[in-house]
Amino acid sequence: MSNRRRSGYHNRYRHEFLSSPAWHARRDRWFAQQARRAAPRVCLACRRSATRHELELHHASYAGVIHRDGRWIAAERHADLIPLHPYCHELLHRLIDRDAVLAKHRDRDTATWHALERLHRKLARLGVADG
Repeated sequence: MSNRRRSGYHNRYRHEFLSSPAWHARRDRWFAQQARRAAPRVCLACRRSATRHELELHHASYAGVIHRDGRWIAAERHADLIPLHPYCHELLHRLIDRDAVLAKHRDRDTATWHALERLHRKLARLGVADG
């Protein structure tokens, strides 16, 4: 099992799921739940405030991403979706893709949180991250 991103051509998740009505509805529900909880909208890598349109949601787990009978179902747990600026999201994936331990030897959830903490520390050292 690998946590590395699959090549674009063979990645149905990236080309189909992320443009599906199921994902768009799930994304809307995630932000609505955050608003009901009065949770601040921040990127968890740089910890800077953002609007919902400035954030992407990273999947810490694909457990709720289901393709059944020709349609996508987005049944991710709330905690499995992590808000990130697009740039921070890309950096997170690069860390996971390039680190052998994160890419191969941990489950995706653990790899994501380890990479996220490392990314936050690096961004803070560069003066890019808050906190």
